[in-house]
Amino acid sequence: MIFEAIISKNLNIQERQVANTLKLLAEGATVPFISRYRKEMTGSLDEVSIQAIQEQFEKLTELQKRKESVLKSIDEQGKLTDEIKKRVEAAWSMTEVEDIYLPFKPKRRTRAEVAREKGLEPLAKILMRQVDNDLESKALPFVKGSVNDADEALKGAKDIIAEWVSENEVARDRVRKCFGRDAVIVSKVVKGKEKEAEKYRDYFDMEEPLRKCSSHRLLAMRRGEAEGFLRVSISPDEEVVLDRLVPLFVKGRTVASDFVSDAVEDSYKRLIKPSIETEFSGLSKEKADDEAIRVFSENLRQLLLAAPLGQKNVLALDPGFRTGCKLVCLDSQGNLVHNEAIYPHPPQSDAVKAAARVRQLVKDFKIEAISIGNGTASRETEQFVKGLGLKDVQVFVVSENGASIYSASPVAREEFPDHDVTVRGAVSIGRRLMDPLAELVKIDPKSIGVGQYQHDVDQSKLKRSLDQTVVNSVNLVGVNLNTASKHLLTYISGLGPQLAKNIVEYRQQNGAFKSRKELKKVPRLGDKAFEQCAGFLRIPGAKNPLDNSAVHPESYEIVEKMAKDMNCTVSELIENKSIKKGLNLQAYVTDKVGLPTLKDIMDELEKPGRDVRQALKSFEFDPTVRSLEDVREGMVLPGIVTNVTNFGVFVDVGIKENGLVHVSQIADKFVSNPADVVALHQQVEVRVIAVDHERKRLQLSMKKG
Repeated sequence: MIFEAIISKNLNIQERQVANTLKLLAEGATVPFISRYRKEMTGSLDEVSIQAIQEQFEKLTELQKRKESVLKSIDEQGKLTDEIKKRVEAAWSMTEVEDIYLPFKPKRRTRAEVAREKGLEPLAKILMRQVDNDLESKALPFVKGSVNDADEALKGAKDIIAEWVSENEVARDRVRKCFGRDAVIVSKVVKGKEKEAEKYRDYFDMEEPLRKCSSHRLLAMRRGEAEGFLRVSISPDEEVVLDRLVPLFVKGRTVASDFVSDAVEDSYKRLIKPSIETEFSGLSKEKADDEAIRVFSENLRQLLLAAPLGQKNVLALDPGFRTGCKLVCLDSQGNLVHNEAIYPHPPQSDAVKAAARVRQLVKDFKIEAISIGNGTASRETEQFVKGLGLKDVQVFVVSENGASIYSASPVAREEFPDHDVTVRGAVSIGRRLMDPLAELVKIDPKSIGVGQYQHDVDQSKLKRSLDQTVVNSVNLVGVNLNTASKHLLTYISGLGPQLAKNIVEYRQQNGAFKSRKELKKVPRLGDKAFEQCAGFLRIPGAKNPLDNSAVHPESYEIVEKMAKDMNCTVSELIENKSIKKGLNLQAYVTDKVGLPTLKDIMDELEKPGRDVRQALKSFEFDPTVRSLEDVREGMVLPGIVTNVTNFGVFVDVGIKENGLVHVSQIADKFVSNPADVVALHQQVEVRVIAVDHERKRLQLSMKKG
């Protein structure tokens, strides 16, 4: 119960909601299943809240294990008292636990330890009383053995006092508060590396309050530090800290008091400050990581949920100059039916032959759309294709991020063992136009997503967040049970690699699934897996129309009762809005099914199996702009958002260099988070406000005023 109470307080979510969510997770329910089909239990918590509860629970579990380890270590030293045990058990922050443990933590041989071995701890205790003015006379009795004189004895005593101070919880807490309130992060260029570190020029001599330092600036500094170009430090004003710290230990105005004051200052500079600085460096990095991961995950979600063209015959082109344009034709199911290369651009410049081939292929394979990768020679290829005057054929330019990663992957080799990487890459460009989600799940999320400093953040945390984003996106859209690839099925709630493979093999051996109920015949797909996955799998054309909806099989009886009560079939209930309007949802509320689930059912019956993604829109760059040299200040250009970060958005205006719309230039009003205003792949209109030819940078504005 203690975990639930802590999580409830931390997340500001009712304890009952937390307890029920943890119960469902413990029973093997997935995040998408809980958020979609267990709203009554969770109080309609969304995926973000459920994931937060899950993460908090895992952190507390880890903390509990650490507390047990700490208690065991202190006990083995024979120093565990009832008071220490109670304090450790009552502590629910890792910092507090570590502060309690610090005096008992096994250490390397410190200066204080050396002084103790020389028998100087009693002298340190005498001096801490702060009643003496003649320190030498107090030190002389300790001049023996390896202690050569009074100065050496006093120096050793100071080292012991400094360690006592550094292990004092109240002292550490005071310093920690000073860091939290007043710490400044300072970045300086390493002398002699100014030229090599040019890309970090903004951080050559920078300082700002740590609490105000944005995640992208902090990660940039840390990267510069890791590469050996910058020196980065974090600290508050030393005088302010010592003014708070010294009075904790210094009593009276004796010479011994001055001695202790010096020891406190030494403790802060040599022991406490480096320790707390490391702590705050880690905390600020973790906070910056979390923010960068959040941005990256949101961008990935938008990429995955990009508008699909749908099931149409597509001709895909992977553009190139010297090696030509790799061309593939795909049928409406995304199957490869033809491939070849054409050479419309220099050095071959065989545009006439290339044009004839494209026209013929469009006719032969009944092509309805053309997909062009946005890499090298993209604009030239787009111009070439649009110049062919193809009737009723839409032309799209799509991002080819990750296409090369996919083409060399085991997934691609398994799909196309008889084709090389160039063909596989072109297939990926075509398929991601038809259904971005189905294609992009085959690629490592880090290779397709866009964000800030993704290689500098905690990689395990990033992977977990991106993987969960993929899972949430796939389950939000749902998949066609009879056409989904093994890889796509892997991400469906309750499945995984083995069950996905078993479903595909069952489909190959027995033909298309005719109902969701048939899933139970798939080897190793038991009741729990069926419960978790069934609602996210669609069967277009199924005998039961609910099998092509997000209505879960466990709720079929409710819909059937509704139809019976209205004297109609389920199909008629779906098709006739006036019948649905006559339903009183309150009549179907039970102890297990409440209004949230009933409202979801009604929403789904309005348009069963609907795709939550938006419709695809065509787009065209300004034909007069092909390079940075063509861009002039004041120009208004059409563009596509390619990256959303905390400091602004990057926009492709049809040249090699993406332009930056700083957060201050996104709208005529104040914008704190660009993602609240702009989405990835959004078509926008931008005004050029600055062109830096030397640094190849383009500054843009989306302001109307």
